Amino acid sequence: MAHRDFMLRAVELAQKAYDMREVPVGAVVVKDNRIIGEGYNFRESQQSALGHAEIMAIENACKTLGSWRLEGCTLYVTMEPCIMCTGAIINSRMERVVYSLIDFKAGGLGGLTDLNQIGLNHSVDTIMGVCEMESAALVDKFFKELREKRK
Repeated sequence: MAHRDFMLRAVELAQKAYDMREVPVGAVVVKDNRIIGEGYNFRESQQSALGHAEIMAIENACKTLGSWRLEGCTLYVTMEPCIMCTGAIINSRMERVVYSLIDFKAGGLGGLTDLNQIGLNHSVDTIMGVCEMESAALVDKFFKELREKRK
């Protein structure tokens, strides 16, 4: 499967978050061309500061492999991971992150800052812009509805 195929699954998970009135972010972890973990934002519904799509996907992947080490794995996520999630990605020894949208307010892999550049013991390869239009449409729709609701 190609990057686009796995990212489209992440977009489906972002839609699930959107349906739950969560910021629409979805994530999948892939190893050997197979999805081993999935996640979507659940911060509001679970009132959890850790309720990010990447954290759920990483946790599920670790359970699938029976290990905290996700060497050789790729994370596909519809928005650039925040600094917290980037820390979890680096600590899990993830090989690569593929994301759709740059997050200039909180991104940890190039948007706001790049944790790959601070000299940690591991860094991840990064690919940006995969399925950008699909992810942007969902995020734009979510925040437009949120602004209209607040009026």
